[in-house]
Amino acid sequence: MKTTHALVLGFVAILIGQSWAAAQDFRGNTKNGQAVYEQHCLRCHGLALDGKGPDAPYLIVAPANLQTRKSRSKSDWELLVAVTHGVLFSPMHGWRGRLTDEQIKDVLAYIRLMAPFDAVS
Repeated sequence: MKTTHALVLGFVAILIGQSWAAAQDFRGNTKNGQAVYEQHCLRCHGLALDGKGPDAPYLIVAPANLQTRKSRSKSDWELLVAVTHGVLFSPMHGWRGRLTDEQIKDVLAYIRLMAPFDAVS
C-alpha cells in the first residue's frame, strides 16, 4: 500500500511540475514586445519596468514594479492572466480585445527579457 501511495504521489508531483514548467514557456518576439510595452505599458510601469512611469504618481494604486523579486517569481501564466484580464482593485485593466494574443505573448517575452523569472526558494 505504501508503495502504491508513494507511486501516486510521485506521479502527481511530476504532473504538477510539468504543468508549472509549461506555464513558463510563452514564446514571443521580444522586439515586437518592446514596441507594445513602450506604447501601452511604459507610462505606468516605466522604462526600467520599475513602476515609475510618468503616469505612476497620478494613480491611486501604484503600478507593479516588475523588477522586484515578488514580481519576477510570478509564473508566466500569472503574468499572462494579469495582462489579459487586469488586476482587481487597481488601475491595471485587461488588454484582451485591445491587444492580440500574439502581442500579449510578445510583451510577456519582453518583460521576461528585462525582468527574468526568479523562483522563490
